[in-house]
Amino acid sequence: MTRRGGFTLVEVLIAVAIFAGLAAAGVLVLTRTLDTREVVHERSEQLAGLQRMRALLRADLAQAAPRRTRGATGRPAPQPLIGASQPGDPLLVLARTGHANPDDDARPSMQRVEYRLVEDRLERQASTYLDGARPGARQVLLHGVRSARVTFVSRGAEAPAYAASSDRPLPDAVRLRLTVDGLGEIDQLLLVAGA
Repeated sequence: MTRRGGFTLVEVLIAVAIFAGLAAAGVLVLTRTLDTREVVHERSEQLAGLQRMRALLRADLAQAAPRRTRGATGRPAPQPLIGASQPGDPLLVLARTGHANPDDDARPSMQRVEYRLVEDRLERQASTYLDGARPGARQVLLHGVRSARVTFVSRGAEAPAYAASSDRPLPDAVRLRLTVDGLGEIDQLLLVAGA
């Protein structure tokens, strides 16, 4: 018997099985690539947020002023730079100079700045006026923050609070320790104005 051109049913089934295997492998590779791309995008966004937070905090501390401010109740703050002493307190409160005033509004060139941990977000809130003014809108700096702690460094010693004196109104540096989802523990040491 002579064979005519064409494929047998077994050959076609083997070819279809090979093609199905290659297609399944291609779909798997494509799915993993898209998943990896999404994870990389989330991580890069998280790292960008961390860099923005660090730049903003560094700028605030570099322009920190040795001026005490008053809160909404009118009570003066005990120190120019304050850290959290109990849960619910702001992580860091300071007065900073260099607040731009392009419209020549009737306000100072200083502003009161607060950093807070709200749920799992690190937020920054600035007040246009220093004493007793209602704070402005909150700016979310970083998501996924599990814990945050601020300590003050002065003359080589580190403490949770800083006692200002006439010769040293501000500490030399502020240490911020964060625990962030996906990044773990982050320890940052930032210089304060004049240090």
